[in-house]
Amino acid sequence: MKKTAAILTNKYLVASVFFVVWMLFFDQRDYFQQRERQAELDKLEAKKRYYVQEIEKTKKQLQDLQNSPTALEKFARERYLMKRDGEDIYIIEDSADLKK
Repeated sequence: MKKTAAILTNKYLVASVFFVVWMLFFDQRDYFQQRERQAELDKLEAKKRYYVQEIEKTKKQLQDLQNSPTALEKFARERYLMKRDGEDIYIIEDSADLKK
């Protein structure tokens, strides 16, 4: 009993336990907020990777459009429905796309 009381009244142990409890629950940068911030940081880094990939795709597409007249023509036909003289264009829409 004396040994247990001596351990529980040890000032270093009490200070250490108080410090750990304070840092886990009451501090401005507590453990739970750190986990939330880390999760948010992971999401933002994933978005950054996505946008960097999209920028690279767009740069490649721009380079293709600037260097290849056939790619430019294909882009204009698909994106802006441009046509040559004497051509007819028929647009067929998928019914699954209309339901969305």
